[in-house]
Amino acid sequence: MKRKEKQKNTYGGAYVPEMLVHALKEIEIEFEKALKDKRFQKEFRELLRSYSGRPTPLIYAGNLTKHFGGGKLYLKNEGANHTGAHKITHCLGQALIAKRLGKKELIAETGAGQHGVATATVAAKFGFKCKIFMGEVDIARQRPNVFWMEQLGAEVISVSSGSKTLKDAVNEALKYWMAHSDESYYVIGSVLGPHPYPEMNRTFQSIIGEEIREQTRKAEKKLPDVVVACVGGGSNAIGAFYDFVKEKNVRLIGVEAGGIGKRVGENAMRKENGSLGIFQGYKSLFLQTSEGHIAPTHSVAAGLDYPGMGPELATLFREKRVELQSATDKEAVEACLLTAKHEGVIPALESSHALAYAYKILPKLSKKEVVVVNVSGRGDKDLFNLTRYLNHKEFKKFLAEEIQRYEK
Repeated sequence: MKRKEKQKNTYGGAYVPEMLVHALKEIEIEFEKALKDKRFQKEFRELLRSYSGRPTPLIYAGNLTKHFGGGKLYLKNEGANHTGAHKITHCLGQALIAKRLGKKELIAETGAGQHGVATATVAAKFGFKCKIFMGEVDIARQRPNVFWMEQLGAEVISVSSGSKTLKDAVNEALKYWMAHSDESYYVIGSVLGPHPYPEMNRTFQSIIGEEIREQTRKAEKKLPDVVVACVGGGSNAIGAFYDFVKEKNVRLIGVEAGGIGKRVGENAMRKENGSLGIFQGYKSLFLQTSEGHIAPTHSVAAGLDYPGMGPELATLFREKRVELQSATDKEAVEACLLTAKHEGVIPALESSHALAYAYKILPKLSKKEVVVVNVSGRGDKDLFNLTRYLNHKEFKKFLAEEIQRYEK
């Protein structure tokens, strides 16, 4: 795990009601103690190895490299983690912190459902009670993950306020935490929220970049020239980027949700339309209306359908160390299918945004240049969302037949 000196930037902070100040302070103090505790470090690393399945593989995408005829493409397959995404990494880290604090319950928000499944998984592993807050819209489009959260013993709480998506789930989780902070620990699912969560989750997720460095050196005898990752809140992106921030020759590209258009409510592009704001306990770039309210967002990928980004990513973007690009819903779906058909890897729709942009730049690179795309999760969870988007008639027929069998 790697951490950095205290942030010296405009973004971040802890803008919370007074009743949460103590809860955040106890987490910060315990996190600081854990970083200096060799037993904690050993237990965390051993859980990553023996439970999560790290290191995750770095796959040389030879077929796609040949297909595009430019740079060499590698896929960092975070979908190989237990529960199918990078989320399990910071959930394990935070569960260990919660255990040290003597908490009895884990609570979390989720959009795509991967963080919810990972939180429910570690709750079962460590013997915590578990509540997951999820927007009605996301429940409808990520139903398989809801089913598995419930089988893992979690209570999934449907959020019907606002846009009924991730930001609203965060709001409800924060309200619950304010009333139950003595016994509950809030497992925030990305590198956002009030301090110390952004730094804590980045510290846990930095293992991704450490592995990319070691694996690329072994495969290519050099560092990657380009590292690409999708950006919702930004946990997989900062995890992949952090080890390379000081390597000025390594290009770092975050890919946002271009959605279905450029108007407000049609995308989640903070690069194009983001402005400084305070929301859900931290200061960062947010999509906002002209009146200063949080704007509606859209993405085919539930995990990118969020109006803000982590403060450290916002800082790196402002400092021009991280580029922000975008991919549309259509481009992401096409990249998902292309990756599956050429490499036998079915990426999550979130990760497919990163792949879509990588496919744009690969033909322009020399054959000596190496591109690593962080495939932050696998596409199992997107089965229904993808078949709906593609209007897959055979699958619709199958579902209708299954309903009939179910009702019998």
